[in-house]
Amino acid sequence: MVDLRTVLGPVSLRSPLIAASGTVGAVHDFAPVGALHAYGAAVAKSVSDEPWPGRPAPRLAPAGVGMLNGIGIQNPGIRVWAAEAGRRLGALDVPVWGSAVGYRPAEFARVAVGLEAAGVAAVEVNLSCPNQDGGTMFALDPEAAASVVAAVRRAVALPVGAKLSPNAADIVAVAKATGDAGADWVVLTNTVWGAAVDVDTRRPLLSGVVGGYSGRPLKPIALRCVWEVSRAIPSLPIGGCGGIANGQ
Repeated sequence: MVDLRTVLGPVSLRSPLIAASGTVGAVHDFAPVGALHAYGAAVAKSVSDEPWPGRPAPRLAPAGVGMLNGIGIQNPGIRVWAAEAGRRLGALDVPVWGSAVGYRPAEFARVAVGLEAAGVAAVEVNLSCPNQDGGTMFALDPEAAASVVAAVRRAVALPVGAKLSPNAADIVAVAKATGDAGADWVVLTNTVWGAAVDVDTRRPLLSGVVGGYSGRPLKPIALRCVWEVSRAIPSLPIGGCGGIANGQ
């Protein structure tokens, strides 16, 4: 059997494959059909301090060979998540990484503490969520992104990864700032902004008009981000993410 063991910063993985949360409700929903033994880790869907209702429908739409989503990170909040999903983590045949979101650094930190208490193996800081002050993403601003990572780093003893955005004007600057603030690795990358219109109704396909575009077309964009960051900061571990459909 081929030895697929690898490392990502301080974390040892039995396989370089990390299962993204995707469209399933929770990792335990994916377990019966997802062959989790093939993965080194699985990332849970992002959770916030208080419940987030998400955007109204429609929230998903096809767009060529890719897909648009504008879910708005709907989730029940960390307390409910820990009680319902967290108690199932021990029965899964894979280390589960929690994903934290929030409007302010302190909220990210509180979620990270709740995730650690629930038994996750690492915390992914989702910096691609809305920033309450300006309606933008933390991942677009190196200083703002660093402030979130620093707050989470102070709050937990777990390994911490920072999920960045291809929409950043200078993703190298954001990656460096998060690494300097304590991120053990960066995840490159998240969805890219996109929109689509129904030509018959002349209405947007998403209730929020603009959403995240994912699928195979995202891979070259993600690879560009990986190349830029790895060339500029060779010491910073990277988890590649986006548009991956097979072993190639």
